[in-house]
Amino acid sequence: MVMSDRPVHPYRIGEAASMLGVSADTMRRWVDAGRLPAMRDEHGHRIIAGAELAAFARELARPENGEVEGRSSARNRFPGIVTAVVLGDVAAQVEIQAGPFRVVSLISRDSAEELGLVPGAPATAVIKSTNVVVERR
Repeated sequence: MVMSDRPVHPYRIGEAASMLGVSADTMRRWVDAGRLPAMRDEHGHRIIAGAELAAFARELARPENGEVEGRSSARNRFPGIVTAVVLGDVAAQVEIQAGPFRVVSLISRDSAEELGLVPGAPATAVIKSTNVVVERR
């Protein structure tokens, strides 16, 4: 491959897998099955163009590809497992491990009890915010 043909933001299989929160083997299977286009770099490593990876990530995130109960304007949903619950008199601190992400939320104690939030319970962190900080790696 000629250097000028190289995508502007290429990702190696492991990097792409990390971005999507899956194993490198899963990413390879998707590429091998033709679900995601890849090319080879000058060293023979498979790379995925950033724009192609972004489009694939959007497709994976479509509601029909995940379980979403009801309708919501919140688009930031992180399914995971409750790892800790600290109950106070009025509030509860709930920690959810959602793939590689640790999400911590303060909710009412009543809500935590009503939802049955205990370590090991499945839960989804649904985030709707007017302020989001974006950092580039």
